[in-house]
Parts: sequence; C-alpha cells; structure tokens
Amino acid sequence: MATLTDIIFYPVKSCAGIAVVQALLTEAGLEVDGIADREWMLVTSDGQFLTQREHPRMALVTPRVQGSVLQLSAPGQAPFCIDIDQARSGVGMAVRIWDDHVLADDCGDLAAAWFAQAIGAPCRLVRFPAGARRLTSTRWTGGVAAPTRFADGYPVLVIGAASLADLNEKLVAAGRAALPMDRFRPNLVIDGLDPFEEDYVDTFGLGAVRLKAVKPCPRCPIPSVDQATGVPGADPLDILQAYRRKPQLDGAVCFGMNCIVIAGAGQRLYVGQQVDAELAF
Repeated sequence: MATLTDIIFYPVKSCAGIAVVQALLTEAGLEVDGIADREWMLVTSDGQFLTQREHPRMALVTPRVQGSVLQLSAPGQAPFCIDIDQARSGVGMAVRIWDDHVLADDCGDLAAAWFAQAIGAPCRLVRFPAGARRLTSTRWTGGVAAPTRFADGYPVLVIGAASLADLNEKLVAAGRAALPMDRFRPNLVIDGLDPFEEDYVDTFGLGAVRLKAVKPCPRCPIPSVDQATGVPGADPLDILQAYRRKPQLDGAVCFGMNCIVIAGAGQRLYVGQQVDAELAF
C-alpha cells in the first residue's frame, strides 16, 4: 500500500513552501489554518504574474503561519507580517496568470516595497479574492471545471517518491548531485509507487478523498533553482528530456501529475495516510 509522506503548501506563489503534517483539502487545493495554497502572488505593475523563472530569489522568501498571521522572511530584512483576517484592502487589481484574468486584492504599498527588496525587482503582492472562482481548463479534466487559485493550472500536484529516486540515480550516474524533492514543488508526495506510476493513475484515494489525475506536469527551468540559496544551477531537464517527454503535450518534459478534487472536499489529509492508487487501465 502506498503512503502519503509529505504535504507541502505554498502561501505565496513561487516562494518557499511549508511542510505540514496535515492539511484541509478544499476543491481549490490545500488550506492550513485558514491560509490557502497559492493564495498570494507577486505581479508586475501591470498585473503580470511573477515566478522563480524570472526571479529565483523568490525561493528565499520563507512563510510561517503564526495563528492568524502569515509571517514572511527574507535574508537581510525584518519579517513582514500579514494578518489574514484584516489583510483585504478592498482595492482591486487586474492580474494575469497565463491566459486567465483575475481581479485580485492589492495588498498595498508596504507589502510591495518589502517584496521588491526581497526579490530585487519592482512588484506588487496580490491576494486571491474571497468568493472568487478561477476554473481550470476543461481540456484535461473530462469537462469538469475544477476551481484553483493562483496555481499554474490545477489545485493539487502529486509526485511519487520513487520518481525522484529514479531521476537521482540517473543524475548521479552522470556525475551530478542528487536533488531534493523541493526542486519540483509538489503538494503531495507518495511513497510506495513504482517510478512514474503516478503517470498511469486514474484516481488517488485517501480515505473519503478522491483526487483525479488529469494532466502530466510540464517542467520549466524552476527545478534548476536551489531552493535553499535561490541560485540557479545545472538543470535536470537535460537528463529528464531523454525519457520524460510526453507526446500528448507536444513533447514537453513532464514530472508529476496535476490533480483535481472529485470527492472529499472538506476532509483532512495527513502524513502517514494510506493511498489507494487506482490505475487508469
């Protein structure tokens, strides 16, 4: 039987994650102590979303939940705190994430100045609006318009521990260093699957929860960024491209499976939970 070994959520898109022992699962992804996965996002002055692709120093922005406060830390700066119950300014800002447009909540000039110093570039912090719905593309979901927040495309990313072990064997054989799982920024890590078995799963069952695997996760250069230093290094895509290209995504190199929630929203997931992986064939 497979086991859920890690749960990670990312309060601010493309900044550091928080590993937790349990989390509430909503239709739109994980939530911990009232803070949702990818609930905040950095954008340019004209609303274009920012990630480690352009600003690898975002990896060094570290969140911490303290009661109703989200505390953010970055090297050489005093922490910045967001009271999650009082942080909505009521000032809307039109933002764009890929092809989606959202009227987000602008978090103000103090937040913008703090994050600009942290990443070394002008930016603004925005929050996903309360009550809003951003829906995934139905192309990969069998017609289901599943909600998400500021994730790239889907509410939950699942990776099998054996898949990383397989990649690391190949990296070491090529004289390269093995990589930690944080390079691939999953929400859920599952042990007990064969390497890349998640590619062939129809649904992951965790108690009353059912996650439907809908689309392999195409990879950009972010896995080359050392999450502990914010410095790009050797890109594992040169190894992955030899055996992880997906014809159904025009040859994109993929690692991990994007999932939607088809049952069990409102349930809690916890580390150590058994996972029933039902294959698609």
